[in-house]
Parts: sequence; structure tokens; C-alpha cells
Amino acid sequence: MHRRPFLLTLAALAGAAAAACAGVAPAGALPPIVFVHGNGDSAALWLTTLWRFESNGWPRERVHAIHLPYPLARDSDNRAQPGRTSSTEHREFLAGEIAKVLASTGAQQVVLMANSRGGNAVRSYVADAKLGGAARVSHAILGGTPNHGVRVDATAGTGNEFNGAGPFLIALNNQGAPGVEITPGPRWLTVRSADNDKFAQPEGTWLGAPRKPTGVTFAGPELRGAKNVVLPAIDHRETSFSPTAFAAAFEFITGRAPATTGFVPEARVVLDGQVSGQGIDNDPASGSFANNLPLNGATVEVYATDAATGERTGGPRWRKTTGADGRWGPFPADGDTAYEFVISAPVPVAQAANSASPGSTAYAITHIYRQPFVRSSSIVHLRVERLLQADRDAGSVLVLSRPRGYFGLPRDRIVFDGQDPAPGIPRGVAGVAQSKIKLSAAAPRTVLAAFNGQRMAARSWPAAENRLVLIELH
Repeated sequence: MHRRPFLLTLAALAGAAAAACAGVAPAGALPPIVFVHGNGDSAALWLTTLWRFESNGWPRERVHAIHLPYPLARDSDNRAQPGRTSSTEHREFLAGEIAKVLASTGAQQVVLMANSRGGNAVRSYVADAKLGGAARVSHAILGGTPNHGVRVDATAGTGNEFNGAGPFLIALNNQGAPGVEITPGPRWLTVRSADNDKFAQPEGTWLGAPRKPTGVTFAGPELRGAKNVVLPAIDHRETSFSPTAFAAAFEFITGRAPATTGFVPEARVVLDGQVSGQGIDNDPASGSFANNLPLNGATVEVYATDAATGERTGGPRWRKTTGADGRWGPFPADGDTAYEFVISAPVPVAQAANSASPGSTAYAITHIYRQPFVRSSSIVHLRVERLLQADRDAGSVLVLSRPRGYFGLPRDRIVFDGQDPAPGIPRGVAGVAQSKIKLSAAAPRTVLAAFNGQRMAARSWPAAENRLVLIELH
């Protein structure tokens, strides 16, 4: 079976690995890196970034992605909101994770690399004298962090941590000497898009306020006193998860360019991760619409698939029902094989009893199609989904997802089941990470998706059986 187009050839990667190992310090001298995801996200988004660092000689035990249980920010930072975290809670969780990494590695300092809201926690930690964050961090790298807010409005919502006129960001931006917006101690790097970041725009289309000024510029993620890197065309998530963002971060830490921005395949691949669910919108105890809590009692089956058709090539290669920790592995995988992950899970009785919409409580049997995993990972986190009430009349429902970046037109070419461009993707600033199609027929068939040269095949499954298909790009 042929490797995917986004991978380098095996010979080239082998050479890159040798060059990487020859050009870096001994493994023990490389600083541990703690990766901090963004608002509503999870550790899983850092999977390919970790692969890139590992492919350039970084030991796996010295890269750690945090997994915030409640990743969404409060609407107002100073008002409790079930299922969401304040900036203080976010900072304290990060501090605990950093302490664990320092203890396990014996290092005196860590590198912090954050995307979006994660940068708020990084800045807050470093600025906190009681935590001693400035002394424990050698480098701080912020990708797409709204350091001056997603809007600046002194008349409303100043309690929101993303309001540049609020006390949270005003305090962070006045930590250093006059005219300097960084806390002294670590070296600081910001990475931003030239003009394609949905949360650094002069008008509020992506905030639900089209044509209204935000008070923010394209340069909003920059910080005076930091090294500020501008990359053309990248979107909000690509400020952290793209190959170019990785290259900028690697050079900032090491002083040299990486030997490769691709992935060096491993001979033995082992996958693991956590299964999580979704809260019920009208049930505050369930934690809003996104959380990273482990799901107990979920069953995960893994099938090898034909890369051209999405059809299974045999019975399940793996089957496990999760315990209290939500872990679904460790699964010994084949680095050349595309996989289908099938997740089924009960809804907790308390959630079902409290919901006013019983039909919305049932988790769908979620079929997730993924490209080959060429390296091991313990953060292959899986989320079981719900089939929307509005989609229950469809024959099949399929979603093409790009977690580590957005779809944008005309920048990208996205073809989904012959629709070019794929439905639901607006032109202009890249800001949509999913495209959904609803098939009228329930009969299973092959569905093809393509994104900028990457090609994936999946199989449709009947919505009448409460099944949902997710085609997820690495």
C-alpha cells in the first residue's frame, strides 16, 4: 500500500532523521515542551506537532500535551458557569501539569507552546509571581493567541477574557517595562497570520457581528517585546499546527531549522487515547457542548480499511470497552493502514433523566475514518457524537473534519462526494473546520473526500440506525 502524499518518502525521512539526530543536543539536554490547546479543543490537536518534534530527535517522554477537562472559557471570567473554566482555573491546571513534567524529567525549565486561548493561560502562568512561572519557563510560543482580544469593547462584556478592553488582557499587556507587553524572563515568540486569522479581523463577521468594527487588527496576536513572526495565508489554527508554524517554533527553541517538517515513520506503532462525550445543551450538569472528561462504558472497535474504497478488509483489529479513565488502547497499529474507529456509548442516566429532549440524549454510533498513523501516539482522543434532530430524516450523514486547520476558499480545494467545493464553506477568511453532507439514500456506499491533494475514502452508514460518519484529516 502506498503512503499518503503528505508524507515524505521513506528514504528521505530516514536521511532527515539521521540529520536531525546529528544536529541536536543529547536527548537529555533537550528541554521538555508542554503544549497547551485552545478554547474548546483537546490535546489531540497536537498529535502531528508532537510527531514533527519527535522526527527531529525530541524524545517522546519530553513532549507533553495538556488535556483541560473543561476547555471552554466562561462568558464572563468572574462569574461561575457550569462546564466552563475561568482564566484562573485554566492557569492553575497548567501549573499542575508543568509541575508534573518538571518532576518526571528532572528539568529546571520547560518550553510552553500554545494555541489561541492556551496562550492566555501561558501568559497568566508566567506573570504569576506566586507560582514562579517566569523562572520555570525558558521559551513561550503563542500561535494565534488573541493577545489584544478578539474585540475591544469597553461598553460591554469586559469580564470576558477575550475582550481587549477587559481587566484580564489589560493586566497581561502591562507586565513589563513601559511599551513592553511581555513578562520578563522567558524568550517570547508569537506566530500570526498575515490576514487570514478569523479572530484577528477588523470587522466582526466571525463574532456574529458582520461589518461592525472589532477594534482589533490583523496584528492583534503580536506582543511588543516578543519576536513576532507573520506567515502568509495560514489560518487561526495553522498558527500552531501547520508545518510552517512548527518550523518557526523549532528554530526559535534550537537556533536552527528542523531537518524535516514531515514525519519519520516508526517500525512499531502503538495508539491510545481517551474517549469523551458531549454535554447536553439544556443540562448544565453535563458541561455545555464540549468537554474532555473521560467516558466510562464506551466500546471502541478498530477496523482496517481499503484506502481506495473505505471498505473494511476484515473483522475488528481491536475492541475494548473503556473504564473510568476513558482509555481505549493500547492498540498495535500498522503504519501503512487506514482505519475506521467505531464508538458506541451509553448516555449517563442522570443526563437522560434531566434532558427535556430525550431524542437528543442518545449518542450516535460514531464511525471515524482516519489516515494511516505512521507514528505512535497516546493522544488519539475520540469523541462520540450525537445525531442532530434536523439530520434524522437523512439516509446517511457524513462530516469531513479538519481539526488542525480551517477550510477556506479560494485558498483550498475541498471536494466531498463529488461536490467541488464541499458544502458549507464560505469564501474569504478561513473559519470553518467541517463540511457536512446528507445523503438521501441509506444504502451503504463509498464516499470520497479530497483536501489539497490528500484523499480519503469512507463508507456511508444509515442514519436510521442512529449512525454518524466522521472523516477526519490528520
